[in-house]
Amino acid sequence: MKHVISPLDLSVEELDHILSLAEDMLQNPKKYSECCHGKKLATLFYEPSTRTRLSFEAAMLNLGGSVLGFSSADSSSAAKGESVADTIRVVSSYADICAMRHPKEGAPLVASMYSTIPVINAGDGGHNHPTQTLTDLLTIKILKGHLDHLKIGFCGDLKFGRTVHSLINAMVRYEGSNFTLISPVELQIPTYLKEEVLDQKQIPYKEVSVLEDVLSELDILYMTRVQKERFFNEEDYIRLKDSFILTSKKMELARPDMLVLHPLPRVNEIATEVDSDPRAVYFKQAQFGVYVRMALIVTLLQINV
Repeated sequence: MKHVISPLDLSVEELDHILSLAEDMLQNPKKYSECCHGKKLATLFYEPSTRTRLSFEAAMLNLGGSVLGFSSADSSSAAKGESVADTIRVVSSYADICAMRHPKEGAPLVASMYSTIPVINAGDGGHNHPTQTLTDLLTIKILKGHLDHLKIGFCGDLKFGRTVHSLINAMVRYEGSNFTLISPVELQIPTYLKEEVLDQKQIPYKEVSVLEDVLSELDILYMTRVQKERFFNEEDYIRLKDSFILTSKKMELARPDMLVLHPLPRVNEIATEVDSDPRAVYFKQAQFGVYVRMALIVTLLQINV
C-alpha cells in the first residue's frame, strides 16, 4: 500500500506513468468509466475547498466509484475533539482510499501512519499539495510537450504558497529546470527551499521584485495571490500589490508561446481581461486536475487498466 503525502513520494518513473495514464483517460474516458466500480473514496476536508474536493469527487465518479466524506471540520467529529488518527482508523473501515485536506502541516502524514487504506494529501497548511503539482505537471506536459529544459517564473506569495513549494520540489528532478522567483521581499520562498533544494541541487534561479522585468524570458508563468494579510503594514501592501497583477498590457511583453498557470482561486492577481488570451490556461489546468486524480486513484488502488 502506498500513500502520497508529498510529490517526492512518487519517483520520476511513477510520475511519468501517472501523467501518461491521465492523458489516456483524457482522450478515452469511456475506457475507464467502470474501473472503480464498487470502490469508495473518502474525502476528509478539514478546511474549505472547491476545485480540489469537487475534482476528487468527479474523478471517482468518472471511474464508476462512489464518494463519502465531509467538507469542513465543523461537520465532522473533529468539532468534538476527535484526533486525525482516530478518524482515519474509522474511515479505513468505510472506504478504499482517502483524500485529506487539513490546515495543520503534517496532518495527512499522521493519518497515513494509522490508515489501512491509501491516503492522498489534498493540501496541508503551507506545506504540500501533491495533486495540484500533478495537475500542474500534466498541464505543462500536454501543452508544452515536455517537462525538461523549461524556464518557470513563480509570482506572488512564494513564502506560504504550498502549490509553489510542491511544484519546485517536483520540477528540480527534470533536467534543465530554471526558476525566476518574483515576489515582494516579505514573501520570498523559504530559506530551507533555497538551501536544501535549489542550492543543494545546483538549480539556477534568481529573485526579482518586478514582473515586467522578466516576462520576456519565461516559458511558464505560475501566478499566485499576494495576500494583504501577509504584510506587516498596509503601506507596503499598497506600494507593492500592483507589481504582481498580470494584465493584458504586461502580457504584451511575454513570448507568444508562454503559458500562464494558476492553482486558483483567482482574486485580483490576474485581470479578467487576460482570460481571453490563448496563453492563459488556468481553467484548462483545473479541468486536467480531474484526470490526473483519476490516474492517481487507479494507481494507488492497484487496479489493472
